[in-house]
Amino acid sequence: MKFSIVTAVRNDAEHIADTISSVLDGNSDREIEYIVIDGASTDGTTEAIRRFADRLAVFVSEPDAGIYDAMNKGIAHATGDVVGIINSGDRYYPGALKLVERALEGKCDEHHILWGDVEYERGGRVRGFRPEKRYIGAFAPHPSMFVPLAYYRRYGAYDTGFELLGDYDFMYKAVNVVGVEPVYLPEVLAFYRAGGLSDRRIFACLRDELRVKLRYGASPLTACGAYFLKLLKNLPRQLLVK
Repeated sequence: MKFSIVTAVRNDAEHIADTISSVLDGNSDREIEYIVIDGASTDGTTEAIRRFADRLAVFVSEPDAGIYDAMNKGIAHATGDVVGIINSGDRYYPGALKLVERALEGKCDEHHILWGDVEYERGGRVRGFRPEKRYIGAFAPHPSMFVPLAYYRRYGAYDTGFELLGDYDFMYKAVNVVGVEPVYLPEVLAFYRAGGLSDRRIFACLRDELRVKLRYGASPLTACGAYFLKLLKNLPRQLLVK
């Protein structure tokens, strides 16, 4: 099985090398096509990436229209059987791709998407997929998700109209609208770093989540009720954000 791994980055010289190393060194026993999309960084990120240049299949550094545009660029370059997305600051654990390959054996097509667990820096282990909560937003962050390229080619990638939750939109649509068969791998595959936009703009994320649910036909009463409950639940957390 050939993996196409996509990393999007902009101005993260502090963490990009760790992310790249987690892919190339921590999973060196797999066939990997590594694609790095940089959004015209100005802080030394591109110099850090170029140290790995001979091990990258694709390296692009140019302005983009946001993280989902960058991720889509990477997917457009992909030629592997399965695509994983691990953005700068996050990292795969050693052996993660081997576990994914075993779990997707015989299921590497447009009808399946795999989710594993992630270790969230602030919240501990996050389960990748919970079928009983599929309509209320129970998906792990995208580093836990592995999508056969056939799915992207048939159904498309990420809606660039979202600044924060394009990945949630993608997952919700795949499971609840397209009807993909989720493959759940109960293993921690990746570390997800805190402090990104979604952590700093919690209320904006909740608005995007509501937008996704209404977009795909959820009951307005149920969706709005869940939205206001989450607003209250996350109020203390938002007040602590600097």
